[in-house]
Amino acid sequence: MARAVKSQEPEELPRADQAPGAPHPRETAQLFGQDAAEQAFLTAFNSGRLHHGWLLTGPQGIGKATLAWRIARFLLATPPAEEGLFGAPPPVTSMEISPEHPVAHRIQALAEPGLAPITRSYNDKGKLRDQIVVDDIRALNRFFGLSATDGGRRVVIVDAADDMNVSSANALLKMLEEPPARTTILLISHQPSRLLPTIRSRCRSLRLAPLVPDDMQAALSQAGAELPTQTEHLAALSAGSVGAALRLLNLGGLRIYEELVQIAGSLPRLDRQRAMALAEAAAQRGAAEKFELLLTLTETLLARLARTGAAGQPPLPEAAPGEAQILSRLAPDPRRARAWADLAAEASARARHGQAVNLDPASLVLDTVFKMQDTAAR
Repeated sequence: MARAVKSQEPEELPRADQAPGAPHPRETAQLFGQDAAEQAFLTAFNSGRLHHGWLLTGPQGIGKATLAWRIARFLLATPPAEEGLFGAPPPVTSMEISPEHPVAHRIQALAEPGLAPITRSYNDKGKLRDQIVVDDIRALNRFFGLSATDGGRRVVIVDAADDMNVSSANALLKMLEEPPARTTILLISHQPSRLLPTIRSRCRSLRLAPLVPDDMQAALSQAGAELPTQTEHLAALSAGSVGAALRLLNLGGLRIYEELVQIAGSLPRLDRQRAMALAEAAAQRGAAEKFELLLTLTETLLARLARTGAAGQPPLPEAAPGEAQILSRLAPDPRRARAWADLAAEASARARHGQAVNLDPASLVLDTVFKMQDTAAR
């Protein structure tokens, strides 16, 4: 009997394809807000001409990986349709597979012989690689060489395809060019423009959409998250991404953004005490994740300022109490919008460079705040 391709990282270590504080996509019972993408795949399946390569795209955290694992369960648990005495069987209308199905049990245990999940692996020193390397892809050669079971289907999930380096991307391209029979390769991509054009051209694309507020709340409740009172603030900052919303909730992102807005509200005079407190919090030991989130939220604030000036009104809903009034005062016209947009690009480049060369986080935060003060004064 064929054996499954085992997960490449130790079970006790965090997985590269799992958001902190969230259940793994294979453990997620329901997929919310992606009916159109699911139906598009079912239509292709019912046609009897299922494409071998699928590119699942859209912003990070909106359910692409959850859909990939649902597709894998569905394909491996659904026997090939055969035309009987009374003609072709009726089309399949749902990808729901009972959690008690043997395939569902095996997938949950990472013991399904027809499934190969590919993610960033751990190196010899126990460190998570920042890329999917060529050996990760070459491991599929052995997987494809094993005898198939359960109707002969095989499914590969690459999460995320954006993480492949040049060598691993070229190795995967060869498999897409000459795919083994009855094999479906699912590529999860947050930024498909980073992939080789030849990879994109050999896959059928499924574009997933950001979640609307009701679907977002349902998905967060399924993940066991405790929803804040001001759900509209969370919706504005997460942009329809469950993964982004969980990160905000787990790291106190709503409060961090509120502080940024209050500091912006003090401009051009600048509440230095508040700014210093924010910078000191970013420099604390073990605060790397919060510092990264702070940089992201700063970019968000600057982008919302630019949008306010360009559109003549602040984006809705508000992402913090009193945000709309502050944005309107600081960005009343397109000229100011351009100034904030220029600062957003400059601050982002400087922050990423500072991280790369290990500059003091507090200095990076204060530098950005002072540049915001200069922009507001002009």
